[in-house]
Amino acid sequence: MKINPDELLLAYRLGIFPMAETRDAEEVLWVRPRERGILPLADFHIPKRLARTLRHCPFEIRVDTAFADVVRGCADTRDDTWINPAIAEVFQILHERKDAHSVECWQDGKLVGGVYGLALRGAFFAESKFSRATDASKIALVHLAQRLKAGGFTLLDAQFPNPHLEQFGALAISEGQFDKLLNQALEREADFHRMDAKPDA
Repeated sequence: MKINPDELLLAYRLGIFPMAETRDAEEVLWVRPRERGILPLADFHIPKRLARTLRHCPFEIRVDTAFADVVRGCADTRDDTWINPAIAEVFQILHERKDAHSVECWQDGKLVGGVYGLALRGAFFAESKFSRATDASKIALVHLAQRLKAGGFTLLDAQFPNPHLEQFGALAISEGQFDKLLNQALEREADFHRMDAKPDA
């Protein structure tokens, strides 16, 4: 099946997102968790060891230069991936429309980690991340959070509560709490590429 990109955007505005049961599944499930995982941008926490690594970052950080490869990397590094061809295809369309973005870690000319997701006004829905080098996905996530804060975003959705994300300050909140934060974020204008803008002369 194909996913209509405009219908997908509407679903995200309602707090719903697609997942496939397997990478080869022809159908997708439309999910709205009763308990939602978020990463509060105002209180985003960088663990001490990772902060030391960031001071001498071993990676080149790029944005939106290899979106399809990041999605592929997320799918290929998980045996239980929920990213099927329909999801990968619709996100590529949204990327071409400048609605979906990737933050990438490169080392010696190779893509070694990254994170991708969907931007809707002041909300960013982080879909998945992957790593082929130590800390690559974590560093990509930190750079994503910094970019979102600089761009005026107020909500970083992680979909499901995840113990791995607790080190960054992740919280589990109810459907109602998430709806309130989502509606507030959708009322805001934000710019994913504000960090890239050159200062006025």
